[in-house]
Amino acid sequence: MRIQIIGGSGTGKSTLGKWIGQQEGIPWIDTDHYLWKDRTFTEKRSIAERYALYRSDIEQHRHYIVSGSVFSWNPDGFADRELLVFLRLNEDMRMERLIQREQARYPDFTGSNEFLDWCRTYLTATDPAMIGTLAEHRFQMEQSVSPIIQIDAALPTDVIYRHIKSAYETLSEA
Repeated sequence: MRIQIIGGSGTGKSTLGKWIGQQEGIPWIDTDHYLWKDRTFTEKRSIAERYALYRSDIEQHRHYIVSGSVFSWNPDGFADRELLVFLRLNEDMRMERLIQREQARYPDFTGSNEFLDWCRTYLTATDPAMIGTLAEHRFQMEQSVSPIIQIDAALPTDVIYRHIKSAYETLSEA
């Protein structure tokens, strides 16, 4: 099983990826680990460091569930995936999730920050080279050699998992 989950920030990619990894007994790879040096999300790794971490994961794991994208710095990343999952979510719900997450992470959160300002451009950005935007995700789906399923991220995690598992099993039977 090699599945990649993409979608806007706040759609639940990491939550879903971790959960599927636990259910399937396979490694969960969070692409935020490649980008950020720690969980404060303030210092980015160099591209060379990202590639080294990525190569190590690919060499170590025959099966994986990955949440997030490496497309902006590694367009061929996870090319061996068997299924690409795109999570979509109502924009108001997505932003509410993000605000709640920022409040939980940062005690001094005042209602907005640079990250949320960037997240608000998810639907309006038109350059597919802009990381983490709908334009980038659409481009990834257009370029994907693996099958793609789109799922409403407002569904419960276990329901989303069943949709993904069913799609994967259908692929395996073909």
